[in-house]
Amino acid sequence: MRYLTAGESHGPQLTAIIEGVPAGLPLTVEDINTELARRQTGYGRGGRMLIEKDQVQILSGVRHGKTLGSPITLVVENRDWKNWTNVMAAEDVADKYKERRKVLRPRPGHADLVGGMKYHHRDLRNVLERSSARETTMRVAVGAIAKKFLSELGVMVAGHVTTLGGIEAHLPEKISVAEVKERSEASEIRVVDPSVETAMKELIDRTKANGDTIGGVVEVLIGGVPAGLGSYVQWDSKLDGKLAQAIMSINAFKGVEIGMGFEAGTLPGSQVMDEIQWEKEKGFTRKSNHLGGFEGGMTNGEVIVVRGVMKPIPTLYKPLESVDINTKEIFKASVERSDSTAVPAASVVAENVAATVLANAFLEKFGPDSFDEIKDAVADYKEYLKNY
Repeated sequence: MRYLTAGESHGPQLTAIIEGVPAGLPLTVEDINTELARRQTGYGRGGRMLIEKDQVQILSGVRHGKTLGSPITLVVENRDWKNWTNVMAAEDVADKYKERRKVLRPRPGHADLVGGMKYHHRDLRNVLERSSARETTMRVAVGAIAKKFLSELGVMVAGHVTTLGGIEAHLPEKISVAEVKERSEASEIRVVDPSVETAMKELIDRTKANGDTIGGVVEVLIGGVPAGLGSYVQWDSKLDGKLAQAIMSINAFKGVEIGMGFEAGTLPGSQVMDEIQWEKEKGFTRKSNHLGGFEGGMTNGEVIVVRGVMKPIPTLYKPLESVDINTKEIFKASVERSDSTAVPAASVVAENVAATVLANAFLEKFGPDSFDEIKDAVADYKEYLKNY
């Protein structure tokens, strides 16, 4: 399965084309809109979320509630486009519109300056419109299809916030993916630990009042994945590597951990490796899950655990020092509409990005054509694993 997204933050619409979704998968616009709505929630979001109420249109690849096996086209209109029709017009416009909302003062930490240098742009809006996190709208839309595919195969995906601005949430030692999903959905911060929610909200409020932003860490759990997805044979077939790359590709993400992650480098092997056991009803399992569901680049049947760290959003309402690209004078950086934090929303993006990688791994192993055939193949494979 492969996909491309297109569209600018203040352009007329966002688009995705997905190829490789098997035929016969039940799919409705509600399946996708549910995920799009989740992405727009979360304490600390800014004014853009009050304007955009993202709703998808399915323009191809689905008929009568089921996928056809042909490319799927998804479109989400930008409601704010009406305020940007001249500034973002595709056709040539008068100079007065070209000067309107022109960006000459790059924001530290954003793609503005380097993108302008790379593509020879003298108006950095040409960069920020595409590098905006608004692009994740379509990655969530694609992920919604992947999540639907996985759920039909008995796979559950849940995301939550583990750290926000240095405040850590504590995950109970034994908690199911379903319970993580239920608790995070009930929280405005998407934390499973209610004891820290008030402190996190207060920190967000103080940060906003100071014109600043904060980052954090999100975690995605994926349960119901059989052993043997991915491969140890080549570097680019290792599934944990693909998952790490996908998480790192999310806007403002600066690091990835799987399972115990960097802590594994501080402990002896006896406290890191997951001992193997066997039960007649389950087959081979592990006594622990320090390695986050992966061994040798392959799933091992345990819950997949992946975390990503999101830096604070670069757009500050008390902007940092920058340099005008024309005059080379020192100025305060440009200010665009922004959030004080998007970490809760980022957990939703991470869920859907991870789901897309896992769905692709299923398709690689069990075939891309018919969803009914895939279901049967997965069921047979799970039975084989129990009897191995």
